[in-house]
Amino acid sequence: MKSGYGKLRRKIFLQILLMIPGVWILLIIVVNVLSGHIAEGLVTLIQKILFIEYQDALYIYQFYIRNNIDQFLIIFIVLSFFLFFYMSLSWFVKYFRQIDKGLDALLAGREIVLSPEMETMEKKMNQARQTLERRETETKLAEKRKDELVMYLAHDIRTPLTSVIGYLSLLDEAPDMPAEQKSKYVHITLEKACRLEMLVNEFFEITRYDLSQNTVEKESIDLSYMLMQMAEEFYPIMSGKGNKIELQMDEDIHVNGDPAKLARVFQNILKNAAAYSSEMTTITVRAEEHADFVRVSFENMGKTIPKQKLNSIFEKFCRLDDSRGTKDGGSGLGLAIAKEIVQLHGGRIWAESRDGKTVFWVELPK
Repeated sequence: MKSGYGKLRRKIFLQILLMIPGVWILLIIVVNVLSGHIAEGLVTLIQKILFIEYQDALYIYQFYIRNNIDQFLIIFIVLSFFLFFYMSLSWFVKYFRQIDKGLDALLAGREIVLSPEMETMEKKMNQARQTLERRETETKLAEKRKDELVMYLAHDIRTPLTSVIGYLSLLDEAPDMPAEQKSKYVHITLEKACRLEMLVNEFFEITRYDLSQNTVEKESIDLSYMLMQMAEEFYPIMSGKGNKIELQMDEDIHVNGDPAKLARVFQNILKNAAAYSSEMTTITVRAEEHADFVRVSFENMGKTIPKQKLNSIFEKFCRLDDSRGTKDGGSGLGLAIAKEIVQLHGGRIWAESRDGKTVFWVELPK
């Protein structure tokens, strides 16, 4: 697999390659300076500088330079090597400076521009910048949704609480109230108390999500038995709207996973299906066992989920119905938690919705 730094390698190679003939030319010049025709000019230069006779200058050249030409060449080669090494380091350091400036731009959230030979690094840094910006935006949006939800819940808790206190006060003040009226007030109080419990549970769900630990303890799970148990547990919830759960699966389907966390996944999906199903309809749960994975689907009839919301429904604090007064709207955490747990198991979760039919799919490795 190519690293993407071909331009950088070629440029460094050419720079080093061009230095070799340069050093070789300098070496030839030095040899010619120390011997041959250029030596005559060197003797003349010594004569003029030291104001001495030609023979004396020739003697100095012969004794100090000509006889030590090997040492001069060694000194020149050593100096050339250090010069070559220093220039190479300077070229390398130049690219590190570019990376350093790129990191400063990344931290500041600015567009990163590097030299053409650093194109691959530039693309990766800009991708990292875009990813960080996207995550920051998602985090801010989730926090905004959470703050709004907490504010709405705090406001909505007052209404049922006021009703509960009001009706209980009436019952307390009029012990001889007619049985029919008393029954009516008790029924209303119970409804309001149930609504209050649901709102308090949503607060608890938000806190539990923030404090949850992303770990799984896997073991062999009888998936068929788990889903049958849930169908029975959800019977009271379903019967209120005349709904029912129909299971279509073999009796011996096993998967390796965390039973408590996977149970929470299926509970959250069923709770969502129950909340948004039309009255007198059936929620169909299917489980299929394949060679490497198990696929579970939850199909219900209700309002079609718009395509643009099919992905966002798995985001934290996202609710299909933005109205804070809706009876069905929850904290918007159920499907986000389900997605996180499924991904911790190495699986995937997605949804499809068309013509009033919505299907949630969960795929888990065996």
